[in-house]
Amino acid sequence: MEISPASRHIPVLLDACLDLMRPALSGPDSVYVDATTGMGGHLDAVLEAFPHVRAVAIDRDAAALDMARRRVGERASRCVFVHTTYDHLDEALAKVGSRANVVMMDLGVSSYQLDERERGFSYARDAALDMRMDRSSDVTAAHLLANLSEAELTRILYRWGEEKCARRIARAIVAHRARAPIETSAQLVEIVRQALPQAAKRRGGNPAKRTFQALRIAVNDEIAILEAALPKAIAALAPGGRLVVESYHSLEDRLVKSAMREATRSRVPDRLPVKEQDRQATYVLLTPKAVKADAGEIAHNSRSQSVRLRALARREETIERRTQL
Repeated sequence: MEISPASRHIPVLLDACLDLMRPALSGPDSVYVDATTGMGGHLDAVLEAFPHVRAVAIDRDAAALDMARRRVGERASRCVFVHTTYDHLDEALAKVGSRANVVMMDLGVSSYQLDERERGFSYARDAALDMRMDRSSDVTAAHLLANLSEAELTRILYRWGEEKCARRIARAIVAHRARAPIETSAQLVEIVRQALPQAAKRRGGNPAKRTFQALRIAVNDEIAILEAALPKAIAALAPGGRLVVESYHSLEDRLVKSAMREATRSRVPDRLPVKEQDRQATYVLLTPKAVKADAGEIAHNSRSQSVRLRALARREETIERRTQL
């Protein structure tokens, strides 16, 4: 019997997300953009909570979009489903001819992708080293392991996995592939385990966790896409609109925090003699500190343990400033 998407995916910090969205989705014809739809957990909750809302549902994984469409059922008539990466959200939003009242980003790998053994995302189960979020792409994790130089592998593991032993692991990968191709997750886990010093093996969690994260990010170009998407998402907001972002590792969270901080900075030079209210930035931060899951939610949904939720809003009114030269 097929397990329903609702059973397989529990949205993280759902109540907190809905509370942040509510003021921006209260008006008629509000538009919600789910930039990372996945199996549709947040999408389904928004459509149920706000019956007047239209949605643009974006995902690079066609299979995930199909599951989301089934999950929302009859409410799919209020949705436009777009198979693309979320750095194209401006083009997706153009399909409804409106600005966004809310843009939601639930970053990283989805529950569906982690749970499907053949996708090769998990270090906990043996499978072919695929890791493609979009199965139409040609580049897999196995392809990178077979073709990148030791220096390139070191850079990826250190930068995207924040792996302190990146050079040792890269050297071990190159030595192993000279004898035999690296094609499965179990092979890679063992290579990493053998390459690490004993002290590193005693750190919390699976010692291959950072290596798998780095390869997944590299295969899917996740950081470059996020860097391109954040300013587009902020610019797409209607007056009073809100951007809500959930991150699951420090690389993502730093980018989100930086983009929001930059957006909420006043553009009026200090030397100009203007009123204080005229110095207000177009955007305001809603979460001075990242919101985290509490112990109860973590116990119910272990994938919420590392979440960092941040949000900003576009002010209802912006002041046109004219400066005489």
